[in-house]
Formats: sequence, structure tokens, C-alpha cells
Amino acid sequence: MPDLVALDLDGGPPFVDALTRVWERGDAVAVLDRRLPPPAAAELMEALGPTSVLDAAGERRVLGGRGVEPGDALVMATSGSSGRRRAAVLTHRALGASAAATSRAAGVDPARHGWLCCLPLAHIGGLSVVTRALLSATPLVVLPGFDAPVVESYGRRGRTTHVSLVATALARIDASVFERIVLGGAAPPASLPANVLSTYGMTETGSGVVYDGRPIEGVEIAFGTGEPGRGEAGEILLRCPMQLRCYRDGTDPTVPGPDGKGGWLPTGDGGRLAEDGSLVVEGRLAEVVVTGAEKVWPAAVEQVLGSHPKVGEVAIWKRPDPEWGERVVAWVVPADPADPPTLEELAALAAERLARWAAPKELVLVGSLPTTASGKVRRAALG
Repeated sequence: MPDLVALDLDGGPPFVDALTRVWERGDAVAVLDRRLPPPAAAELMEALGPTSVLDAAGERRVLGGRGVEPGDALVMATSGSSGRRRAAVLTHRALGASAAATSRAAGVDPARHGWLCCLPLAHIGGLSVVTRALLSATPLVVLPGFDAPVVESYGRRGRTTHVSLVATALARIDASVFERIVLGGAAPPASLPANVLSTYGMTETGSGVVYDGRPIEGVEIAFGTGEPGRGEAGEILLRCPMQLRCYRDGTDPTVPGPDGKGGWLPTGDGGRLAEDGSLVVEGRLAEVVVTGAEKVWPAAVEQVLGSHPKVGEVAIWKRPDPEWGERVVAWVVPADPADPPTLEELAALAAERLARWAAPKELVLVGSLPTTASGKVRRAALG
């Protein structure tokens, strides 16, 4: 049985070399998040269950974990934005399918282009850049982390033409220095530069599998019906060769889906198809706010309120309400702390562009929003 080797390394050439060596031995890789405090690091280690850890000194420490199946390549922890962490098992075949399809969707020519990786390698958004480049023989630069001036400098040199970012990182650079930016993580801003591709996907799909609302090659989209084994009503279901083999505990998360043929991955996200056939992701089904029997999707309200000039960042969540059941609450980081927006201004904007029930009934001004490393707001941490 192949081993699962956890890499306890920063981003850079040694990381890429270590990953390559592990794969050449026929073993699989997990990546530790070196930024985590001890309790969270212990939770991550439990979810991954590696057989050994390889550190920066090149020393391999044997643990009491368990191996993987032949053909397995990665064991990746889910983002942990809510609930307990799980770990997805991705095969070499899945990574190969992902590398081929995402490279074509991003217009990558290995002879002319190069990837820059600057996102955390313990998350699929960062590590998939590395695996995509390796498997497509595309030049690659891996940085220890995101530093706006450094990232921009690589784009200006022309050495790296393609980069994967989250929305907060995109806002800190001149996007024009790259030929193509693949944007993932949290919901995208309302307007994007022409060279930015907005993607939808998750750890379980090995990276983004829907680009600008359109499924990439090999990806199927369906919606749950609410019937047993058919996904929740309105839930986005995906089926693709890039998706996980199973979770680390052996659980197969797929369901028969609306066609009854099996292999459909429930995403936990609600969505629909727009008139032009593109996918509209409305948000986490578990995060919908039901106020006075009306459903309010936080992402839609965030996009509208984020356009207000006095709003730097915004997150929408809920609090109990004796009259409405739940009320919409806006947590806002003001663009200028000395001149924050008012509840009346934001409520009027939401009512005008969405619906009166989508308007926040409470405003909380904060200095920052709690997010995961991939940029997703941790709504459970909003209080």
C-alpha cells in the first residue's frame, strides 16, 4: 500500500522537488498548513492521517497514519469554512484530467506561457497551480506566499503570464500585468477586468471546473430535486473526471442525481442557469437567510453592498428576529473608518437593486472580516 507523505514545507523549488520525488516513489502527498496554531494543526493532521512527514531539513518522520490506494496522488483537506474538516482523495487520473481541461480553458500554451503560484499550497487553489504546471510541462514559479509587489513584478517581467488569485489578492495588484488571471475562492466582485476568468469549484473537484459560468471540458452540471438520493432542491450537482475518489474515511459522497446514473457530487451550493445557459451560484444552501418566509442569498447582497463607495468589505449573515424569524445583518469594513456608511444607505441600495426583504435590518461596523486562507468569509465567526 502506498504511503501518504505530508509535506511540512514553504512554497518554493524545494516544495516542488519534494512533491515530485514522492510521486516518483509511487506515494501520495498531503500538505500541511504551516500558518495554523497548534489546535488547528492537530485537527488538520487528524483529517489527513499521513504515514510520515517530510520537513524542510529533508528529514522524514514516520507517523502512525494509514496509506492510500495505488493511483492516489493527493489528500487535500477541505477549507474548514464551517463544520469539521474532511479530506478529499484525488487520483493521478483526476489531476491529469484537471490539468488538461483547466489549461485549455485558461488558454495556456506551455511553449509561450508560465504559471505563478502565490496562494497557500495547503489549499487546492494554490496546489492545483503546481500540479497543473507539472502535468502540462508548463514553466512554473512558486512563491512562499502572496506579496503584491513581488507578484506584480513577476507579471511585469513577462516570465509568468498566468496566475491564480482570490478576490482580496486581485484587488491589491495591477491585473493588466498578467495575460490571464484565474480567480477562485470567494464570490467574485461585480465587475472584473477582461483578462480575469472567474471560476467555480472546490477541493472535491480538484480546482475550478466552471469558468465564467461555463463548465470546462468533461464537466456536467445538474440540480438536485429534493428527492432521496437526488440532492437537495436547487442544489448544484457536478459530475466530472476531476472529482475525488472518496473522502479520507472512505466515504463516497456522490449520489445518483436526477438522471439516476450515479457519480453526481452534491456541492452544498444553491444555483440556477441564467437565460444564456451560464451557471449562477447563489450561495451555500446552509447559509441562506430565511426572513419572513423569503430567501435571501448573502452573496447577492454582498455584491450589491460592495458597490457602495463607503464600503471596503462586506459580509452578510443573520441573527434571530422575533418578528421575521431571521433578520439580514451586514458586517461592514468601511472604506474610510471616519466616514462609514449608514444602515439607511445600505438598506435603500439593497431594496432598490434586489428586493426590500434583502435589505439589511442591522449594520455592524468592523475592522476586518474573518476569512479562511482561500478568502471565504467564515460566517459562523460573525456574531
